[in-house]
Amino acid sequence: MNDKSKYKNASSSESSPFRKSLRGFLYLVPTPLGNLKDITLRALEVLQQVDVILCEDTRTSSKLLQHYNIHKPLSPYHQHNEHKIVAHLTEQLSAGKIMALITDAGTPGISDPAFLLVRECIRNNIKVECLPGATAFVPALVNSGLPTNRFVFEGFLPLKKGRQTLLKQVAEEERTMVFYESPTRLLKTLQEFIQYFGTERQCSVSRELTKMFEENYRGTLQHVHDYFSAKTIKGEIVIVVQGKE
Repeated sequence: MNDKSKYKNASSSESSPFRKSLRGFLYLVPTPLGNLKDITLRALEVLQQVDVILCEDTRTSSKLLQHYNIHKPLSPYHQHNEHKIVAHLTEQLSAGKIMALITDAGTPGISDPAFLLVRECIRNNIKVECLPGATAFVPALVNSGLPTNRFVFEGFLPLKKGRQTLLKQVAEEERTMVFYESPTRLLKTLQEFIQYFGTERQCSVSRELTKMFEENYRGTLQHVHDYFSAKTIKGEIVIVVQGKE
């Protein structure tokens, strides 16, 4: 058998949602973290053919879509409106609409809105498909130099309520831990990690992934904290921390 036969041509599949049916189809489409070349051919095909593209920020998404000459109606879908519009979107999908959900960067649902809409689609027997693609924590984890065979993704720490409780819990975690953080809160979070994990725990901080000024800095928590204390911090942050030995 030719090895190429195992690869499915989605556009020619008998179940292709681009053939209109009584029920719609929701695609979750990963978008580049920064470098616009980091998008799959299949993602571009889907975005070219859906009825509407749900996006976190229409201004940000427009830059990507214009770059690839994709002209489709855009509709905002973000953490501030998802509870209000999820029922309406489900109705449209049930009526046959084909939609793509994208975020500003990365895979929808990974620290970005998607869960509510996906859950309602499943409840209403609407097909959902998540395309493979960019997710910030994967390259940050792999190039951290820390064990990747077992890890836990924590996303953003709570800002207030539950933050200390969670820090106490993960202080005992033996798997490699992955966190997202903003540049304005990086130093505070590293200081808290030092408080709960100790100064010598190994970690890696990745920022501006795939962009011109990408940086991956590794060392003990104390060393990494001191390094970033002496510089201006920009870009989205991924922190990878060694598990408890």
